[in-house]
Order: sequence, then C-alpha cells, then structure tokens
Amino acid sequence: MRRRALVAGGLSLLAAPARAREPVDVALVLAADASGSIDEDELRLQKEGIAKAVADGRVLEAIRSQPLGRTAFAYVEWGSPGGAATMVPWTVVGDAEGVEIFGSAVVRAPRSVQSWNAVGDAIVHSVALLDACPCEATRRIIDVSGDGPDRRSLTPAPEARDAAVAKGITINALAIILRPAMRSLTGSYAREVIGGPGAFVETAEGRTEFVNALRRKLIREIA
Repeated sequence: MRRRALVAGGLSLLAAPARAREPVDVALVLAADASGSIDEDELRLQKEGIAKAVADGRVLEAIRSQPLGRTAFAYVEWGSPGGAATMVPWTVVGDAEGVEIFGSAVVRAPRSVQSWNAVGDAIVHSVALLDACPCEATRRIIDVSGDGPDRRSLTPAPEARDAAVAKGITINALAIILRPAMRSLTGSYAREVIGGPGAFVETAEGRTEFVNALRRKLIREIA
C-alpha cells in the first residue's frame, strides 16, 4: 500500500489533475491488462501504444471536435481478483500539452502487481473511478484491453458490465490476439464485457496492430 501511495504521489506531480466539476465531453478509463500472461514487453507495448494513440492528430482532432473540446483520461492496470489499480489519475486532454502530460504519465508509471485474469473486477474498479471523477462528463466510457477472457473475478464480468450499464456507462473492449488459438476472445468480450449504447469490440491481431486498433477505437469512442 505504501508503494502505491508513493506512486500516486509521484504521478500527481507529473499529470495535472482534473479540476473539480470541470466540464468535459467524455470521461474515459483506459484499463490495460497487466496480468500474468502479459510480459514486460507486452505491457510496454500497451503503455506506449496508449501514449502514441492519444497523441495521434486524428484522436486530438476528435477530442477538439466535440462541443467542449476536452476529454478526461485515467489509466488503470488490472489482473488480480480485486487488484485493479489506478496508475494515472484523471487528466484533462484538450490540446497537445495535455496529450504530452497524460502520455508521459502512462509510459513512466511503474508496473502494478497483478496475477490473472479478473476482467469483471477491472470493470468494478473503473466504475468506482468514474463515480469519483472530479469532472462533469457528458459521457462516461470504460475501455478494457486484454489478451484473455474473465477467469477469476470476484464479480463476474457480465454482472459487473450490467451494473455499469445501469449507471449509464458504456464499456468497449480491445481484444489483443497474440496467438491464433485466441481468436475466440473477440466473441468472448462481445458476450461478457461490452455494454451500453453503441458498445463495440476492436481487435488487434498481434502486437504491431495494437496502436492502430487503439487509435481507431479512441476516435470511435470520442467522436
């Protein structure tokens, strides 16, 4: 717990926190798989992919095209039952400076300690994070990325999904297909994870496709 407190304190110096009741178009939780099936290279791929995708001019254009021109992002890592952790707090992005602040915070955040593979508990954590968001958001979205289905959640993914949707939250997913045998993951996420108006699953076929898939996903979610 002390280590997490130090992490949170360090990030607060790097990432300018969202102001209380600051209006934004979207509050978006980016929940990345840091479970035991994700090695250091794969987690770095996800973190650098988030930074690159958010920095993409097309994503920033989507953010600025909305009525308020601002989106609040937070970065979560998940894996262990009940162990999802907020690694970068709410950060408002509406220009290139906000993009740099958030992307740098994600890349520099230390890895959280996780086992595997509690997607439902990641949703529960993300809902609580959205409920505590200081911004006043027009839309609230959880973006779950992972390379495996829900296995050990204290709250099963469909139950967590239904509770989130009942609060007006949309959950989308990005299935990372690292092996041909895991192509069924897209269908699993469609059945058990996503929910809410316009919910969808994006698929990244292999590591190199992750950034492109996440960029497409962010543009679709925000715009």
